[in-house]
Amino acid sequence: MAQHFSLAACDAVGFDLDHTLCRYNLPESAPLIYNSFAQFLVKERGYDKELLSVTPEDWDFCCKGLALDLEDGNFIKLADNGTVLRASHGTKMMTPEALAEAYGKEEWKHFVSDMGMTCRSGKYYFYDNYFDLPGALLCARVVDLLTKHNNGQKTFDFWKDIIAGIQHNYKTSAFKENSGMYFPEIKRDPGRYLHSCPESVKKWLRQLKNAGKILLLITSSHSDYCRLLCDYILGNDFADLFDIVITNALKPGFFSHIPCQRPFRTLENDEEQEALPSLEKPGWYSQGNVGHLYELLKKMTGKPEPKVVYFGDSMHSDIFPACHYSNWETVLILEELRGDEVARSQRPEESEPLEKKGKYEGPKVKPLSTSSKKWGSFFIDSVSGPENTEDSLVYTWSCKRISTYSTIAIPSIEAIAELPLDYKFTRFSSSNSKIAGYYPNPPLVLSNDETLTTK
Repeated sequence: MAQHFSLAACDAVGFDLDHTLCRYNLPESAPLIYNSFAQFLVKERGYDKELLSVTPEDWDFCCKGLALDLEDGNFIKLADNGTVLRASHGTKMMTPEALAEAYGKEEWKHFVSDMGMTCRSGKYYFYDNYFDLPGALLCARVVDLLTKHNNGQKTFDFWKDIIAGIQHNYKTSAFKENSGMYFPEIKRDPGRYLHSCPESVKKWLRQLKNAGKILLLITSSHSDYCRLLCDYILGNDFADLFDIVITNALKPGFFSHIPCQRPFRTLENDEEQEALPSLEKPGWYSQGNVGHLYELLKKMTGKPEPKVVYFGDSMHSDIFPACHYSNWETVLILEELRGDEVARSQRPEESEPLEKKGKYEGPKVKPLSTSSKKWGSFFIDSVSGPENTEDSLVYTWSCKRISTYSTIAIPSIEAIAELPLDYKFTRFSSSNSKIAGYYPNPPLVLSNDETLTTK
């Protein structure tokens, strides 16, 4: 494979919507998502009211890449070889001794080789995006409360209530019916929760279109919510930017299912209509599958193998399936890199001394993209060596997946919007380095790549 990747070489450019084209104001959207679940559990399922009060410090628990063991209520952070680096029971972090006793140096019991391990299972759940993360804090606090009130309860069965909370707040009809807590609030004050696309990104999308690229929007959000988001972030002429819009795409199944399992459907007033035997022309559709989409792209480009790149923020729903099942180029939107941008731009002498900060400034919600004190870096962690030897740094499972399945990783679309379309990005696969594909810079913790070991 070529060492470099260029948008100019692609025939079609696809985008996820939430947390990719549409950036959320995380300190506002995260509490809204948390509360939408907590209110449901307390009011509809009789859980303790304690769930409703969250302190700013509580948010430090949130860290992408954690897995929840649904049976024992433990959260774990995995190394690239499947061993457990850190763990908690609910929100209570395990001591090194408890960790060693519970997990030792063995692979986690549900770990299988990277390819075969899904992020969703009846036995565990991986938290890999910012819609999910508030749910991690909520589930951890549920485990805390059940453990406290039920004399050290050892096994748990609360997941069915979480699923019911998802259905209550986010079902297909919730937006139209104004039901649940989430959609009514976003409708009421979109500016509080959403960031408009910068002019540079809008101009870049038009530039791609003018260069003859086919623009795709493929989102698992339903069409009515998609319309609200795009109206707000791109303007009411947003539909002119995209050749094909696919809502309720039900990723990752969109990429992995064969066409007969997941046909495209037309839409009328945001209601799904009849199933289509194939996709014949550009337009706005619901559900669908990558097989029929790719046949249409062949027809539109006149090429037997049109080259597609897909931008997304979720390894589970976007990057892994688009790469693994469709062999598309993939660009991971990784907001964790934004925290590094701030750190790089803030010189020590510029930071304000604590005593000069506003006396009455209240504590703020920790941005979810910054490192957690409890869980450490999303990218690496240390493991203790044999007695009297130094700890060694290892890559996390999440970090390994980035370099395995992403062509490149960027902090936001804005970060590349002013580059020429023929700019040559270095791919992750261009060398054995785990950091080659990060643009504009690798994460600060990975800058000294040579000190890391692959277990």
